Amino acid sequence: MPDATNDPALTSFVDVPDGSHFPIQNIPFGIFRPTSGAAPRVGTAIGDQVLDLSVLEEQRLFEHKTIRERRPFSRPSLNGFMQLGRPVWKAVRERIQHLLRADTPTLRDDNDLRARALHPQSRVEMVLPAEIGDYTDFYSSKEHATNIGTMFRGKENALMPNWTHLPVGYHGRASSVIVSGHDVRRPCGQTKPDDDAPPQYGPSRLLDFELEMGFFVGPGNDLGDPIPIDEAEEHIFGLVLVNDWSARDIQKWEYVPLGPFLGKSFATTISPWIVTLEALAPFRAEGPPQDPEPLPYLGRSGPGAFDIDLEVGLQAEGMDAPQTICRSNFRYLYWTMAQQLAHHTVNGCNVRPGDLMASGTISGPTEDSYGSLLELTWRGTQPIELPGGASRTFIEDGDQVVMTGSAAGDGYRIGFGEARAQVVPAPC
Repeated sequence: MPDATNDPALTSFVDVPDGSHFPIQNIPFGIFRPTSGAAPRVGTAIGDQVLDLSVLEEQRLFEHKTIRERRPFSRPSLNGFMQLGRPVWKAVRERIQHLLRADTPTLRDDNDLRARALHPQSRVEMVLPAEIGDYTDFYSSKEHATNIGTMFRGKENALMPNWTHLPVGYHGRASSVIVSGHDVRRPCGQTKPDDDAPPQYGPSRLLDFELEMGFFVGPGNDLGDPIPIDEAEEHIFGLVLVNDWSARDIQKWEYVPLGPFLGKSFATTISPWIVTLEALAPFRAEGPPQDPEPLPYLGRSGPGAFDIDLEVGLQAEGMDAPQTICRSNFRYLYWTMAQQLAHHTVNGCNVRPGDLMASGTISGPTEDSYGSLLELTWRGTQPIELPGGASRTFIEDGDQVVMTGSAAGDGYRIGFGEARAQVVPAPC
């Protein structure tokens, strides 16, 4: 039976411009300040507006008993709400949709309440949506892994022997996850550009973006108690865009034998709005075939992917707007989010509300769908031409990288907004 919350006929009394990422069918969750210096609180995006859920909570407009008792929407993070689980998340989403509907008078006809609860997106300050205790980055695009392996090991040894048997990942640095709109400072570190010379210290010269998506963990599990594959999605609160910045030259010198460190930990940019699985339900898709068949604890990929179009724009100083340099899709990922979470906890590792899990670079089968400059320029040998005669092999100071993502529905679009950041000079 179709979910009424995704009905294309649903409309809101709030104006939603054509092509908006935030129609009434979306109802994402984020943390914002309505004015500079104000206390952060929970909101949702509707058209070009932000609906302050703390105001609705204060007015006791949420009927769910748990929401009335816990009051999660007046807090500076979504962790408390994430902890409550899918039945509560769904009930809240349905209630918000009801209050925003064109035929519901509660907000529509109360001028004072509407003035306190609705804020133009252009005037609010978005902040990190969660207190991120832990951050894990996977490596789940077969095309990306094959491209990188081909560059550094040759076509015959592109994929490591374990890659098609388990979701490869590493533990990243949660403290340097930042929300869209914050600058990224070029990192300093050790590099070894010449094999016959000693390493040197200085700014990274090979700064790169990585087009990814990530999910936030909901209730989580106790230490020693794995999350089964068929329950994994009950622990996925929602998705965001992720730019997992990489200093390729620092990374190349440091990663043997223990993997990513300073070349990755300096910044990770995410979009501010978390889009729920309920909003994305109409866009479920089959992932790529998995061969060999995964071990039973990982299940099969099935309809665990989503048809979400992704783009990366690059805007150099002097350009009026970003130029699209990559178009990819979330459905290209070989390993699903459920498989990633099941594998992450199969050894008894506990995950907690607000933990962030990123997908790894999402590259597609064509050259224009590669999700990093390392691939798009093939290690810097094929520069990207920009308007005005400029070209890029890697990111330069002053450049802005803008990631967007959305899924096209029947008369509406479910989107994530932007993950945008500008690179500023290194301190060294």
